[in-house]
Amino acid sequence: MVRFIFALVIVWQRVMTMQDNFIKVCDLPESERPREKLLKHGVHALNNLELLAILLRSGTKNCSVFHLAERLLALNSQEGLAALADVTAEQMQRVSGIGISKASAIVAAIEFGRRIEKAAAERKPVFIESPRQAADYLVPYLRHARQEKFAALFLDARNRITSFSIISVGTLNASLVHPREVFHAALQRLACYVILAHNHPSGDVRPSKEDIALTRRLVSAGEIIGIPVMDHIIIGGNDYFSLKEEGMME
Repeated sequence: MVRFIFALVIVWQRVMTMQDNFIKVCDLPESERPREKLLKHGVHALNNLELLAILLRSGTKNCSVFHLAERLLALNSQEGLAALADVTAEQMQRVSGIGISKASAIVAAIEFGRRIEKAAAERKPVFIESPRQAADYLVPYLRHARQEKFAALFLDARNRITSFSIISVGTLNASLVHPREVFHAALQRLACYVILAHNHPSGDVRPSKEDIALTRRLVSAGEIIGIPVMDHIIIGGNDYFSLKEEGMME
């Protein structure tokens, strides 16, 4: 009898799972359908699952679009939603029901959003008066990078950003950069000042011994060339660390 009841429970769970997998958008009340909800209440009214469902457009024969969205969001569940920005189309296709068309649409949407964010930051002149302002400018460029990227902000005599450049791309935990690469780029852009920057994919913004040594080396090179290094900022997610603020520039 116990085995029979246990078997019934298992069957019931499977049936409920199948029902969840087959919930179609057209079965929902019109006010709860993602597209209609977006048009009526605005995009901010949609949760992550609904936004992704709109991008996916449809489910499969055996799986609803909402269940596909759940599978996709679960790819990097331990790293959070932001990690989805670095998932490739090939990785997305490992999810059953996600083909090249759906994967390409999502990757393209993520990249489009990233470019809009960068374009907005570049739209008007930015004058740097504090490490916080520099970090706010750098975060959109560096916070999602899975590898260390060493970059530089080039400023004019009024501390206005004239250019941003990725100098080098390293491994998951180390970047390699030479003074000549930084200051060659600075001279090309007629920069008066330089702000160095790199990201820590781990999210820990504390500088390593190598970070501090590299900073001092570049500060010395800047003094010789006549293009002072104003700061070195480390980005980790939305957090930052300023070596200038912490007195580590000398």
